[in-house]
Amino acid sequence: MKETGTRRTGARPPLTLIVPALLAVAFLTLPLIGILARTEWGELAGHLSSPGTVQALKLSLLVSFWALGLSLLLGVPLAWLLARVRFPGKALVRSLVLLPMVLPPTVGGVALLLAFGRRGLLGPWLESTFGITLPFHTSGAVLAATFVAMPFLVISLEGALGGLRPRYEETAASLGASPVRVFFTVTLPMVAPGVVAGAALTWARALGEFGATITFAGNLPGTTQTLPLQVYLLLQDEPEAATSVSLLLLAIAMGVLIALRGRWTGTPVERRSRPAPEPAAGTAAEPALAEPLSAPPSPSPSPETDVAGGRWSLHAEVTGFTRLTLDAEPGTTIAVVGPNGAGKTTLLRALLGLTPRAHADLTLGGTDVTGLPPHRRRVAWVPQDGALFPHLSALANTAYGLRAQGVARARARREAQRWLDLLGVGHLAHRRPGQLSGGQAQRVALARALAARPRLLVLDEPLAALDQTTRGHVRHTLRTHLARFGGVCLIVTHDPVEAVSLADRVLVLDEGRALQDDSPAEVTRHPRSPWVARMLGRNAWPGTATPDGLALEDGGTLVAADPPPVGTPALAIVAPEAVSVHREKPAGSPRNVWPGTVREITASGSRLRVLVTSDVAPDLVAEITPQAAAELGLADGVSVWTSVKATEATVVTL
Repeated sequence: MKETGTRRTGARPPLTLIVPALLAVAFLTLPLIGILARTEWGELAGHLSSPGTVQALKLSLLVSFWALGLSLLLGVPLAWLLARVRFPGKALVRSLVLLPMVLPPTVGGVALLLAFGRRGLLGPWLESTFGITLPFHTSGAVLAATFVAMPFLVISLEGALGGLRPRYEETAASLGASPVRVFFTVTLPMVAPGVVAGAALTWARALGEFGATITFAGNLPGTTQTLPLQVYLLLQDEPEAATSVSLLLLAIAMGVLIALRGRWTGTPVERRSRPAPEPAAGTAAEPALAEPLSAPPSPSPSPETDVAGGRWSLHAEVTGFTRLTLDAEPGTTIAVVGPNGAGKTTLLRALLGLTPRAHADLTLGGTDVTGLPPHRRRVAWVPQDGALFPHLSALANTAYGLRAQGVARARARREAQRWLDLLGVGHLAHRRPGQLSGGQAQRVALARALAARPRLLVLDEPLAALDQTTRGHVRHTLRTHLARFGGVCLIVTHDPVEAVSLADRVLVLDEGRALQDDSPAEVTRHPRSPWVARMLGRNAWPGTATPDGLALEDGGTLVAADPPPVGTPALAIVAPEAVSVHREKPAGSPRNVWPGTVREITASGSRLRVLVTSDVAPDLVAEITPQAAAELGLADGVSVWTSVKATEATVVTL
């Protein structure tokens, strides 16, 4: 059987580590065994039911639950602040939060006296203004327990918040949810395991608090004498009863730890069930997308509905890392392409108002939204993985934006169901994201964005995580609905098929600047970026124009039929099928002939793509038939000659 959680190395563990480890276990266990061994089991019920013990237990429960409530009220916002907000002195604040965990409890009690006592910093003011006296009062016991226990909640929840990727909260904001709504409907539900774990530890710590309580609140029966203080008194007169009460506290602590063991660790995202497999196209479980789709639902009137018939143009002046001017008419889809680090995602996040790296002066449909927070811009975002909220069903996910905009629950759910039906996933409305396949989840994410009535739709590689079959289905769905969308859509993609089939324009970025903004056909014919040319499957070599062609940056020269003026920076583009491969140096008409070595052969449909490297020319890719490769005896490491006719090289001025 396969063992989980343990790595077997085949070697016996060294005794120098095993012996100290066993001694540590014994050291920690023996005191607990001592309580069990010394407990008078026959008298246990009598000891625990004595009036003093019952009274102390009730008071302990009262104090601990009040301390838990106060810790939740104050500690949850503090944990969020530490996890989500950058501010000066953050390390100092975190140290102050941790301090009660390492501070001797009696010192904590003294500190509370000096702060809230009758002669403390705030004590006289509290007593004279509100008539509140905290020392030697039950409220003082609550304050002492909160002081020592709240750090457990803050630290536990901060860790959970740190593990929650912000894209869920950012997506919720793009759907129209205010920061407070995002916190209560997305953040808190998704970190519920951290809240539960922190709350349980906080309650258990408050229940067992002794030092700060007796120092600050005293030891008054029925008022501040909690169960740990009762144990302290019983040790002097009735040690057997003290042992029994100690056993009760030990059992409660163990119960909390056992309940937490492996159950409340991690986030809902990490505990998601395995996604469902991709159903075959056209099956009952996944309707074929080739069927005609009905018109999208008419959005209900709202104060924010544009008076211009629901059509919104785009004008953006982007500064910062990404620097460009972007104008688009309603119904335009723009594919944003470029190498990694080109500024594509930064552009989207600038339009959303979610990044300090770039700033966008943004006008949608004639309305300047630059000064508005993200949740009021009406810019909907679909991240690469969809970022569906794992604690909500597909229907609730889709209705989220409408509910955030004030639409009544019943109406929002009806509109959400119609959008899910339009995208072919209406029958999955009751499922949660963990029960959806990749294609289904992406369609739900798209339905959620469209249902939120955006004026600008931004999609960050929406199909990248899907397999080829599902990608084709979702691409068809996306193309159908983008054709009806009254705003502007920006799609970040690395797939040339997506760029050509979905977009009206292709925007090419590199190092934050726009290199080209043309129709897909023009970008395909005359790409002005080596990266785009290679993305389209072409050989692309930058260089400087010479009388006969180009002097290439990577070495070598290229003879072209129609070179630009001498000294002009340019890009030479050669289709792989225009490259001829020979075993001997060719004679005849080719003007560009280079020796090289085969380094890689890959299949591309019914043809083979051969990568050839050379010391006298840049690397190039040739596309040939399998029959030709067999006749030439091509294999990795074989020496060959390549040739390109001057008329087959396209030179684009940069």
